[in-house]
Amino acid sequence: MTKPDLPAAKSAAAEAAIRHLSQADAVLAALIARGRAIEASSHEDLYLALLRAIVSQQISTKAAAAIWKKVQALFAPDGYPEPAALLLLTDEDLRTAGISRQKAGYLRAIANFAQREQLDHSYLSQLAPDEFTQHLTQIKGVGRWTAQMLQMFALDQPDVFPEGDLGIQNAMRKHYGLPETGRALLRRMTEIAEPWRPYRTLASKYLWQSLDNAPNEKPPA
Repeated sequence: MTKPDLPAAKSAAAEAAIRHLSQADAVLAALIARGRAIEASSHEDLYLALLRAIVSQQISTKAAAAIWKKVQALFAPDGYPEPAALLLLTDEDLRTAGISRQKAGYLRAIANFAQREQLDHSYLSQLAPDEFTQHLTQIKGVGRWTAQMLQMFALDQPDVFPEGDLGIQNAMRKHYGLPETGRALLRRMTEIAEPWRPYRTLASKYLWQSLDNAPNEKPPA
């Protein structure tokens, strides 16, 4: 039997996802129709994705990119922060790249986790969402939001809904006219998103795109 062409298979899967979302939700259908095509963004290096997520926390995308370049410059010649090399750097070394003392501790925690072979892609990609989050949040500085971002962008898992993300909340308030706040808002968002299964990741990406507000901590494609 001839194997299907991989790009064609991916295209068919994307079309199926868009068709499902458009039929399930009229508001989302309008956003998709007005929006730009969203490409898959799988990136297998979970260690590197986690480092970049921490570097990018609570700062703009532009600032994060500038600091990441400075971090890479600390790891000649190829710019890759091998765990053992990262663990040798002092707080002052990292401060020259714009990394705070707190974030330096988080980066070391990730490097230690990687050295213990706890970031194996083949294993982590098979975990259920809650199991994946529980595994990653063992690392100091890594919370549920960061775990979700890795699932969505580093693993390209199709059915993740980051209801706690401010961009998603703002987009749904705007497009669905939601007056709720706090936990009531999260419950309402989750209810609205239920018919999007099993493609909540793509729906979320279109919501971000609708505000031109993709998450600042997004791991690289």
